[in-house]
Amino acid sequence: MSTTVTSPQRRAINGNAARVARFLATRFALSLVTLWLLSVIVFAGGQLLPGDVGRAILGPLADARAVAALDHQLGVDRPLLVQYVEWITHFVQGDMGMSYAFRAPVAPFIASAVGNSAKLGALAFIVVVPLGIAGGVWAAMHAGRWLDRAISITGLSATVVPEFVSSIVLILVFGIWLDWLPIEANYPAGAGFFEQLKHLILPVLPLVFVFFGYIARMARAGTVEALDADYTRTAILKGLPQRVVIVRHVLRNALLPTITVAATQLGYMIGGLVVVETLFHYQGIGSLIYNAAKSKDFPMLEAGVLTIGVVYTVANLAADALYVALNPRLRVRGAE
Repeated sequence: MSTTVTSPQRRAINGNAARVARFLATRFALSLVTLWLLSVIVFAGGQLLPGDVGRAILGPLADARAVAALDHQLGVDRPLLVQYVEWITHFVQGDMGMSYAFRAPVAPFIASAVGNSAKLGALAFIVVVPLGIAGGVWAAMHAGRWLDRAISITGLSATVVPEFVSSIVLILVFGIWLDWLPIEANYPAGAGFFEQLKHLILPVLPLVFVFFGYIARMARAGTVEALDADYTRTAILKGLPQRVVIVRHVLRNALLPTITVAATQLGYMIGGLVVVETLFHYQGIGSLIYNAAKSKDFPMLEAGVLTIGVVYTVANLAADALYVALNPRLRVRGAE
């Protein structure tokens, strides 16, 4: 038996699609504005760093005329507005400029560092998101009992411990005392999958400790709210099995706020790992930016920070699209 879509229904569907398109377009436009503001802040911050570029490259004993000549060659003595317009125009076109420290294009360094950080962040993400969601849902289903308190206290305790503290403890225990795992994340060239995994286990664990509490708390709060909702009680009264109620009705609504949190953390796991990458001697984007700031390598510094901003933006736009896909209130007009 075929179903005929009436004209009012067709208009409602078209209106819903238009609203979703406007929502996503607005988020995209706001993301572009955010990236532009970030580019201005990054450029201005780089100019405010103390010291002279030519002096940092040639050394403290270099002749002043040689320093001035190098500054002129690099173009850092031009007006700031001219430097910014040239830099952001080239960046949008895919040209990240030349590194002052390496005298080579910045893009290959950024691509290699982002790839390394993405590998570390993706591994942590794959571990912590299912673990955090499972812990939060399990705690919500046993709300007020000892299991709920144990999961909540464990997650909160792990979250408040700084990454450098947990990293040092893990290095001492598993890397030095027990000698089970390598203390450096850099694996030898040509290493296989399991050899790479062995080197990345220790750097991943501090990230899992920190983010487990955030995700578990969000998942628990959303699940508790969903369990008390009318649609859940209706499903139970219909006699649906508990597994079906949890999967089809509770989790679909309970995990909506968790998606945004997880997307934000994905961006951090790729671009905010300065402490972890430094402690474990990992050549990621965080350590690259840190070293660029120390050496006054402005093209490397600015390109690295703006690349992280792009990663955050893409992650949050993906979260918005997934939020729309899972939330029927953003796709379907309510009954009038």
